[in-house]
Amino acid sequence: MFTGIIEEVGAVVSVARNADSALLTVRAERVLEGTALGDSIALDGVCQTVARLGAGTFTVAALAESLKKTTLGSLRSGSRINLERALRLDSRLGGHLVQGHVQCAVPLRRLEKTGSNVYLSVEVPEDALRYCIREGSVALDGISLTVAEISGVLLTANVIPVTVAATTLSYKQAGDMMNLETDLIGRYVERLLQCTPPTEPLSAGLPPAGLSAERMRALGY
Repeated sequence: MFTGIIEEVGAVVSVARNADSALLTVRAERVLEGTALGDSIALDGVCQTVARLGAGTFTVAALAESLKKTTLGSLRSGSRINLERALRLDSRLGGHLVQGHVQCAVPLRRLEKTGSNVYLSVEVPEDALRYCIREGSVALDGISLTVAEISGVLLTANVIPVTVAATTLSYKQAGDMMNLETDLIGRYVERLLQCTPPTEPLSAGLPPAGLSAERMRALGY
């Protein structure tokens, strides 16, 4: 589990591709502090396991699903990448709960500065957009962001300048792809609504017990 608060921007040292996987070696500093083999580090929001440690570097083995669904498959030597170590239970949760399980890569349509405000817009497919709400949270390339507006397929966030400066957003251009992870709470609620079987009514006049839209309406939600 992560928070979406990027700890540092690392640089890809090398990419060794195989038929269905890739070894990614990344140069870093801060995220190496206290890191051991088997620990989790999010690379542009994608949870990966440390397979090797070197002098100022770490290596992960990105598997087929990660390479297919995320931007990890397009990384090359010199690529800048957002890094965050897994959350400790005694740490502050400064962003929101981020799993590091990216749903898809989405195109950046706008990144512009207006006065002291920076606006970022990405184009989100409908099957992911359904889990996004205004003032809700999303992670883009592992960065915890608050949704400012949803207009059609465009999701817009108002980003503070310090976040732009401390992440790969300072290198992004329109057309670049970004990893999207929507808030997991909405996805769990939808799944429960779909899968909860009906049971016997708890009392007369109420729909069957269990979690359903009908029962939630009857209970006043």
